[in-house]
Amino acid sequence: MAARGAVQAHTHNHKACIDDALKTARELCAARGVQLTPLREKVLQIVWKSHKPVGAYDVLDELSRSHKSARPPTVYRALDFLMGEGLIHKIESLNAYLGCVEAGAPHAGHFLICRKCGATEEIVDPKLEAALDQAAKRARFRAERQVVEISGLCAHCTG
Repeated sequence: MAARGAVQAHTHNHKACIDDALKTARELCAARGVQLTPLREKVLQIVWKSHKPVGAYDVLDELSRSHKSARPPTVYRALDFLMGEGLIHKIESLNAYLGCVEAGAPHAGHFLICRKCGATEEIVDPKLEAALDQAAKRARFRAERQVVEISGLCAHCTG
C-alpha cells in the first residue's frame, strides 16, 4: 500500500514532493501529447501546496496574485484538465481538490480525511480496490468509478 499525505508531512520533504509532482505532470503530458500550460502548471502547484484539499476559489485567490486576469472559468478549466489527466483528485465531500500521489497509474481514489486539521491522505491499495470491485459484482452492480472518503482523526490529531 502506498500513501503520502499530511499524516506523514513531518517525515518528508514537501518541496521535493511538489517538485516530483510537477516533474511527473510534465513527463505524462509530454508523453500523451497534451499541453501542460504555465497556467495549468501553476494551478497544479497550488493544489500541491499543502496536503489539504483546496477549493477552486482558494486556487483562484492564489492564482490571481500572479495572473491578474484569472477568473473562475479559467480555474475550473485548469482543474478539469488536471483531473482528466489523472494529476489531481476531487474530494467530493469537501468540493475540493488534492494532488494525486499515483499520477499516471490507473487506480481508484481512496482518501483518509482528518475532520480536525483537514489533512487528507490518498491511499493506494489494490486489495481494497479489488474487494470493493468484488462486492459490487456480488451485488450485480456495474461500478464505473470508485471513490472512498473516510473521515476521522489523523495520527497527529489523536497523538
